[in-house]
Amino acid sequence: MSSSGALPATGIQHIGRQPEVLWAQRSEKIYLTISLPDTKDVVLKTDAKGLFTFSAVAHGEPFSFTLELFDSVLPEGSKTKTKMGLRNIICSIQKEKKGWWKRLLKSEEKHPYIKVDWNKWCDEDEESEVSGDSDDGFDEANEGDESDDDNGMLYLPDLENLRGK
Repeated sequence: MSSSGALPATGIQHIGRQPEVLWAQRSEKIYLTISLPDTKDVVLKTDAKGLFTFSAVAHGEPFSFTLELFDSVLPEGSKTKTKMGLRNIICSIQKEKKGWWKRLLKSEEKHPYIKVDWNKWCDEDEESEVSGDSDDGFDEANEGDESDDDNGMLYLPDLENLRGK
């Protein structure tokens, strides 16, 4: 960070290598999934101003970044939950104010390693249809990220058979 403590205009600061980050939201929460297998020495920090800081070591290399989130969140410890998996780290961060953010970061700049998590995403009008408060997707239904079934291959049906040929 600069001496003033502010992030660059991009809303993100790199310290080590950058892992892929998937994000989704609900009116009260932000979900971040950091795709980084076999991590060690994981440090996560969230402050009320919306700064999310991550650092870890994977395969002997340091990975770290700081994100300047779109709006303020409840401070670390009070409402931030983390689930460490074999392939990724999932964080649920409580927004300070209920509402839908236009984007993840304050900055409008696009970042190739930050992507929408379509598995967790829901639109504003779909939020009430999504299964109740199952503790931020930390339930057994979302264990698919950790399964080794089919060696991580995505199942796609045989389209020819579906057409009746």
